Amino acid sequence: MQIGLVTDSLGHLALEPMFDAAAAMGITRVEFGCGNWSPAPHLKLDELLASPAARAALLAGLGDRGLAISALNCSGNPLHPGATGAAHREVTSRTIRLAGLLGVDRVVMMSGCPGGPGDANANWITTAWPPETARVLAWQWGEVLIPYWRGVATEAAAAGVSRLCLELHGQQNVYNVATLLRLRAAVGPVVGANFDPSHLFWMGADPLAAVASLGAAIHHVHAKDTRINAANAAVNSLIDTTPMRDVAARSWDYVTIGDGHGAAWWASFIAALRGAGYRDVLSIEHEDVRLAPEEGVRRSVALLRGVLGG
Repeated sequence: MQIGLVTDSLGHLALEPMFDAAAAMGITRVEFGCGNWSPAPHLKLDELLASPAARAALLAGLGDRGLAISALNCSGNPLHPGATGAAHREVTSRTIRLAGLLGVDRVVMMSGCPGGPGDANANWITTAWPPETARVLAWQWGEVLIPYWRGVATEAAAAGVSRLCLELHGQQNVYNVATLLRLRAAVGPVVGANFDPSHLFWMGADPLAAVASLGAAIHHVHAKDTRINAANAAVNSLIDTTPMRDVAARSWDYVTIGDGHGAAWWASFIAALRGAGYRDVLSIEHEDVRLAPEEGVRRSVALLRGVLGG
């Protein structure tokens, strides 16, 4: 497997210094944020779409350092019922076009989550009761989610993008194995998972069991960890709206790889991925608010290299 990096993890660095830092740490694959919830610190989407010379320069800069692109990322909510949704749909379409022009066959994103009929904001349905929840959920899937993703699949095919990698994440219609497989059945195998174990931890799932259930539906993997604060979770549950920087008061927080689950767990995770047929990129995503980005990424690389055996 290759060790990769979500480049937003080093978003404080300019493009060339980020390349140098990644290569020096032993990273060989990079995943660029292109907009929506990413500030896109390293790519100018419009410039790259318009300029073959700019695309060639980007690829040359990567190649000179032994780097290659694993995926482009445009995670956002393209199904938001307001202006946000329209803007995110546009960035999603442009990211897919750019991926094709760069020869990249994977785009990482989230499924999105619409409101209900007439809603102004997203409405993430997480219970089967009261009765209106079932009606809203049926409308979201039948009228919004499946039609939109069928259209995106057509765009991807036209661009030469063969894998739409949806991250299983809260506040999204696709947030677990069952919902990913439901959309994949409706749209086709172009839809698969960007498998990030950190979100499954805080939603109460077992990532190892989820990997086994998804199998060939895993298109890409993020390497990110979550630490559960057992004392807080016992009192308040894992459903937590406490600000992310208030770590001591939260039931869980995103941490550097190894600080939530040790090397033995990560070895089991990699073994499960291999058993499911995935032998591709582990893209490190640093979101540990307590640790400087370079230190967090360096420690993550060291743990993964140790587990991978080199």
